[in-house]
Amino acid sequence: MAQAAPARWLFSGPLDGALFAGSALAAALVVLGGRAAGVAGDTPLWAWLVFVLGIDVAHVWATLYRVYFDQAELQRRPLLYAGAPLVAFGLSVAAHAVSAEFFWRCLAYVAVWHFIRQQVGWMVLYGRRAKDDERTVRFDQAVMWATTLGPVVWWHAHLPRPFWWFKEHDFVSGLPAWVGTVALGLHGALLLSWLVVQAVRAGRGVAWPVGKALLLLATWVTWFGGIVVATDDFTFTVMNVTLHGVPYLALLWRYAKGRNAEQGYGALGLLVRGGVPVFFGALLLLAFVEELAWDNLVWHERPAVFGDAGLDFGAALLTLLVPLLSLPQTTHYLLDGFVWKTRTDPSLTARLGWSPAPPPG
Repeated sequence: MAQAAPARWLFSGPLDGALFAGSALAAALVVLGGRAAGVAGDTPLWAWLVFVLGIDVAHVWATLYRVYFDQAELQRRPLLYAGAPLVAFGLSVAAHAVSAEFFWRCLAYVAVWHFIRQQVGWMVLYGRRAKDDERTVRFDQAVMWATTLGPVVWWHAHLPRPFWWFKEHDFVSGLPAWVGTVALGLHGALLLSWLVVQAVRAGRGVAWPVGKALLLLATWVTWFGGIVVATDDFTFTVMNVTLHGVPYLALLWRYAKGRNAEQGYGALGLLVRGGVPVFFGALLLLAFVEELAWDNLVWHERPAVFGDAGLDFGAALLTLLVPLLSLPQTTHYLLDGFVWKTRTDPSLTARLGWSPAPPPG
């Protein structure tokens, strides 16, 4: 099979810039605009609808296009795809049986891991596309880990903050403040070292990795700005969600188009052939139904949007209900570590337009 030539971009220069730098810039502008309009404190309903339901929850359901809408993919790894939700549900029930607080703490840390790993994964994809050597790929990974983990460690060293990941007190407190200072110092040093290395390489005639630089800048803006600089839940939510969800949705759209070209979805290919409005509209509908269930069965926070069914359940039933409602999320977290490994799946890179299609059979 012919090998793809090294590439500087995941999609194209303008699209990569829009997805990464553009997402970070848009999030910053929304925050600044919101503050100028007097938005402060809790995330207002309009922002929750756009950023939480419309981006965060919708992107979780996009896993369907990668796995569960595709009969051939399900048959390729049946144990993984059948076992992932069962394992996620079982572990969630066990955690919630300990206590609701323990469940949300576990879920918060799994979510943080997932968010960090996604940014690291984008950096690795850039390295694979550019045909970088393993030393360069590992260095890039370390820098991205520092860019994301540094603010998170600082956050732990400055609890409580006026915002939280899922629920108040879901992170473990008690870390000394100096640990957070050291974490930010290391994070800054690694970022600076990355810039120095690129400058040295550029002096030797190696092209500057603009895509990686934009990704790092966008990640730093949203993680440092959304955690260290942020002073309210509105800022954290907008900065946290946008860069995580928007590029992922674009990746799934790109993948779904490639898979649909192979007639991979059968009748469900209509959701892709209908274009972005239908593709994304299906995700929005699923996200709305999920949040409708959460609000009516558990939270009871947004009756203006979801109504008020007046349903309340005891602790025993919630031990099953909460893990069930969180199953799309926990399954997404679990599978995301398996389904985007381009080195082991040549058909994946072909569907993304990064390599020629493998021969049939």
